[in-house]
Amino acid sequence: MDLHRLQHVIALAETGHFGRAALRAHISQSALSRSIQAAEREFGFALFDRNGSSVTPTTAGRFIIERAHKLLFDSHCLMRDADLYRERRIGELAFGTGPYSGAVFLRTLLTTLRQHFPQVQARAVIGGTNPLLAQLKAEELDFFMGDMRTIRSDADVVVTPLVPLEAAFFVRPGHPLLGEAVIAPAMLLRHGIASVRTPHDVKVAIGKVMGLQDDATVPQVIELDDMAALKDIAMHTDTVIGCAVAATHDEVASQRLVRLEVASMPPMHAMIGIVVLRGRTLSPMAQWACDHLQQRARHMQPGIAA
Repeated sequence: MDLHRLQHVIALAETGHFGRAALRAHISQSALSRSIQAAEREFGFALFDRNGSSVTPTTAGRFIIERAHKLLFDSHCLMRDADLYRERRIGELAFGTGPYSGAVFLRTLLTTLRQHFPQVQARAVIGGTNPLLAQLKAEELDFFMGDMRTIRSDADVVVTPLVPLEAAFFVRPGHPLLGEAVIAPAMLLRHGIASVRTPHDVKVAIGKVMGLQDDATVPQVIELDDMAALKDIAMHTDTVIGCAVAATHDEVASQRLVRLEVASMPPMHAMIGIVVLRGRTLSPMAQWACDHLQQRARHMQPGIAA
């Protein structure tokens, strides 16, 4: 059913006159008459009784007119909501993040979202690559941020590099290692190393630096994809945590954590990327979020992004 035709039906019902209805609809009287006749043919019954110059809805006409009002109202609401959605004033955003990227980007992203788009509903999921990838492929997430060492572009997803994050080891103030003149890599093992889930080849490389043989992986006393919990553990025990430098700025600045200077330890980095479904068009809100992340990554201070 043509919505313009329904508007003509309503205009005629409310004015009760073809001439006045044509003026309201901004068409000629003959065009309005043809539109009403076309509506009646489509419905298969008369919508109006013509009594000389007056026009009144039939019983069937009143039935249609009542529903036409609701349909046109819903149509106006739909167009209004489409405008608001396009302008990112309403809508939903669902995204995921790994622990490193979450610690660096999540707070700023959600704060900016609330400041500029208070009517948008957001859902953020923090987790490992595999669970996030499964949710993305199930279309439960618009995108997610993760360590590119654990995910590659394939037939289903596209990974866009975002920023490399420098990583290091951290301990609490007063930790026994801080009293050593030189901290050798193997010395960290005495106190236990905790970190997020780490790619196998990275753990092998660190194991070699620490003197482990036969491609042994560096042992982790705790493997946990929760940066807040890892930092809390390091601040209250002698556990050594390995994490992104950018994720510890507040704790280091307030002297709750201290970065270890480990002799002969090569630079460590995690390349963070944005993962989206291949061929899927992002919503305006999701596109804004990805643009915001890329802009922030470009303006990160030297030393955070290598």
